[in-house]
Amino acid sequence: MKKRIVIALGGNALGENLKEQMAAAQGTAKAIVDLVEGGHEIVIVHGNGPQVGMIETAFETAARADPHFPVLPMSVCVALSQGYIGYDLQNTLRRELDFRHIPTPVATIITQVEVDPADPAFLNPTKPIGGFMTPAEAELLRSKGIPVMEDAGRGWRRAAASPRPVNIIEAGTITAMLAAGQIPIAAGGGGIPVALQDGQYRGKSAVIDKDFSAAKLAELIGADLLIILTAVEKVAVNFGKPGQQWLDTLSAAEAERYIAENQFAKGSMLPKVQAAVSFVSAGAKAPQRNQAVQGTQAVRRTALITLLQKAKDGIEGKTGTLITP
Repeated sequence: MKKRIVIALGGNALGENLKEQMAAAQGTAKAIVDLVEGGHEIVIVHGNGPQVGMIETAFETAARADPHFPVLPMSVCVALSQGYIGYDLQNTLRRELDFRHIPTPVATIITQVEVDPADPAFLNPTKPIGGFMTPAEAELLRSKGIPVMEDAGRGWRRAAASPRPVNIIEAGTITAMLAAGQIPIAAGGGGIPVALQDGQYRGKSAVIDKDFSAAKLAELIGADLLIILTAVEKVAVNFGKPGQQWLDTLSAAEAERYIAENQFAKGSMLPKVQAAVSFVSAGAKAPQRNQAVQGTQAVRRTALITLLQKAKDGIEGKTGTLITP
């Protein structure tokens, strides 16, 4: 059955620099077009960890060399990374689509993601970003109201908050593209963090986790399936320990129990499982875009965590960890 799918691409699908990104995007395009060829509607969300750091560091370096250059807000750095990564992804996807004679347009949407300015994450920025600096440079930024943090004994870096997304501003545009038979690349790097102020959306100094943004987008556009791609084929409990167990399926309740047991690493598998649970739980409460019934079983929202190369097999039930309500 044709599905509406949101795919969250991790950093391993994009490489660490420009050359690696261009090469990685080609392999990524092949895996995604396999799903397009299968008749599915696809939306792509991607990370920007290495890229936004390079952008932020470049402008930091320029500001040190010439005081007239500003240190850019993180919201602007994320916007730049969306264009930079989307440019490669949409061109490699278009080439793969053309090679297979599939006339499906693809385009990048510069996407704003609304956050709550009262989110507690803003009181405790935890994401180190950009290049290292001396204690004196760190103190100068701190005096200007820019948060900094010491990063694992290696030096000082800028710090960014990581609030949860509450809305995707361009969700309607993304839905319209899907209705027109197109492939949107959206909410890159988790989206440009914004909050409503004086009747206008204004950028916030934050980095939104792309898996949570993908889950929120999937919820808003009525997706049937959220695929979160990572560096392992399946989710495991007791990972790297005696008794390690790979999981084929995981209910939301089971996932919550494992989370409470600290089974998933922070900054790694934990946000992926949390985002998957968020999506399938919202799907259990909210109206579906597609209430079609096959036999006696209604279509439900589900999430899949697996490798990029295994996405097609995962949809067919051959691998990956399927998270259900």
